[in-house]
Amino acid sequence: MATLLLLRHGRTTANADGGLAGRQPVELDETGRAQASAVGERLRGVPLAAVVTSPLIRCRQTLELALPQAAPVVEEGLIECDYGSWEGQPLKKLAKEPLWPVVQQHPSAVVFPEGEAMAAMAARAVAAVRSWDARVSAEHGPEAVWLACSHGDVIKAIVADALGVHLDLFQRIVADPASVTAIRFTPLRPFLIRLNDTGGDLAALVPPPRKRRRRATRAGDSDAAVGGGAGASR
Repeated sequence: MATLLLLRHGRTTANADGGLAGRQPVELDETGRAQASAVGERLRGVPLAAVVTSPLIRCRQTLELALPQAAPVVEEGLIECDYGSWEGQPLKKLAKEPLWPVVQQHPSAVVFPEGEAMAAMAARAVAAVRSWDARVSAEHGPEAVWLACSHGDVIKAIVADALGVHLDLFQRIVADPASVTAIRFTPLRPFLIRLNDTGGDLAALVPPPRKRRRRATRAGDSDAAVGGGAGASR
């Protein structure tokens, strides 16, 4: 199957101020714009079969700077969790709310006031990337690489699913601004290739072309490939 690169948007004004942005139209700050440009340099050697994005402006700004030649497709399933009445509030204030410890220790049970359930966020995000991955694989082959730009909690939920761990453990996962996480889905299981990568060569994530097996021309070669007898390749 194809390889998915999960890119978190660059730092925003809300990140810098310690607020919970949610679905508000906050934009990248100066640091975030620099982060987006830097990740674009890291992606330069990666041929991307598709680029999809959360509809929120901070993700679209990140891709405009990182991949100016790309034409991202908006995927609603990758939008940030709807934090309801919590959006726009300082995290320091929210940390005093009775729901805060539940968010940290039992997120699968959380439904934000006037907002979305974390379990619902995780389910639609996972469904979105798996659907896109199947489409990219079918259209471009198993060596294809594609990118999805989204948000911290969304990426953490997708990683938790790939690792086969309960959503209640997803707070142990980190996805920093402008970080890249790589997942390869297969018919048997997903593989987490990289997590929260903020530096290094991303071109190494491109799978090498598959080598076609040479057809056996001798009976001994054919027997060895099955039974492992004399003449088997090493």
